Amino acid sequence: MIIKGTVWAIATFVVALVFIAGDSFIIPNVMRPLFKSYLQDHMLDNLRLMPAALFYLIQIGGLVNLAVKPAMKLGSNKVALVNGAVLGLVAYSCYEMTSWTIMSRWHLNLVLVDTAWGTLISAVSAWCGALAGRRWQERTPELK
Repeated sequence: MIIKGTVWAIATFVVALVFIAGDSFIIPNVMRPLFKSYLQDHMLDNLRLMPAALFYLIQIGGLVNLAVKPAMKLGSNKVALVNGAVLGLVAYSCYEMTSWTIMSRWHLNLVLVDTAWGTLISAVSAWCGALAGRRWQERTPELK
């Protein structure tokens, strides 16, 4: 099955939209207060946008290539959900476990909450991207 550029653009846009929308809600309302309760004066007043943008590019690119693409080739949104969850678990737990290992103020609660969030948002974003890409493909006869 050949997947045209428009389908990839739509799938990527949806992955990015869902991921960034989720983070836009969860960071100020859950993560920032949680992290501040443990890290206190070690937190910045304002986010550093460049590292955040780089993370989003890497994570969204990974989700599209390692979760959405296989799901669309196999015709299964479940593949996107599972692969997205695995990628989220790996990315977020790597950061959290390293931080917990080397930082004196890092706490198990930070590890658990952030890793759970990363796993969930990655899974849902990939699933939504695959769903959108497959729906676009089904509605566009020349892409079948």
